[in-house]
Amino acid sequence: MRSMTAYAYRESTTEKIKISIEIKCYNSRFLDLQVQLPQWLSSLEARIRSFLSSKFGRGKVELFIRVKEKESSASVSINHDLALAYYKEIKELAKTLGLNGTMGMPPLASILSLEGVVEAEVENERDAEGYWPLIEPLLVDAATEAEAERIREGIHTKEDILSHINVLESSIKSINSHLPGLEASIKENLQLRFAEFFGDKIDNDRILTETAVLLMRYGISEELSRLSSHLLEFRAEIDRNESPGKKLDFLSQEINREINTIGSKTPIIEVSRAVIEMKNALENIREQLRNVE
Repeated sequence: MRSMTAYAYRESTTEKIKISIEIKCYNSRFLDLQVQLPQWLSSLEARIRSFLSSKFGRGKVELFIRVKEKESSASVSINHDLALAYYKEIKELAKTLGLNGTMGMPPLASILSLEGVVEAEVENERDAEGYWPLIEPLLVDAATEAEAERIREGIHTKEDILSHINVLESSIKSINSHLPGLEASIKENLQLRFAEFFGDKIDNDRILTETAVLLMRYGISEELSRLSSHLLEFRAEIDRNESPGKKLDFLSQEINREINTIGSKTPIIEVSRAVIEMKNALENIREQLRNVE
């Protein structure tokens, strides 16, 4: 069992370049990959996504690749004509608005930030494939670190979930211990009601018939049997599947359905108390499952 939350960071620095890779993992119903990398490395994105898909089966995974070159030959030029045109138009606008002097005039930095004023040309073209041998080992290390963290957290999550499964199983045993008293309670209540209406003229056969009808209505043996079966399958799925999240989500829905039915059918107060305990345990399980791959 793996958690869906993790964090990993790896970087490599040489005399000419620094590459860093950051992975953030969050809860999500499906696998959601978000890859952010420099535009000139976009040709590697498909390869990176394929790798991440092989490592993560579920959850939101954010990957950040940053490259900083210590030596980069580039030329920067300023389009003076365009800058002057911007300046004249801004000055004319300030005059129209009645702004005197330097009021309303933008600083030089603002003019430089306008589109087309500053032009930069990178003289050396970067070869994305040439960077892959540097990126790949960092990517593998970061993914391995994230996976290890997901496994560590998954172990604790599994232990917590199983502790709540124990509560559910104990509650089933408690409910079963009270079932023999259900028939006696129904029969006793029927006898009192018949005696209230008919006095000494009690029809025992009628009481037995009514008891059988009510036992069918209030009987929960089938629900308890299905509930026990779901819990066995729940444990088995945890043991045999490294990524059981989706199946466990489905099983928890079935478990919830049986618990609700038991709670609605039984008139025994002890069973109602056990149902409350089971609902609380199941809610804790479902909360944990939100973070299980």
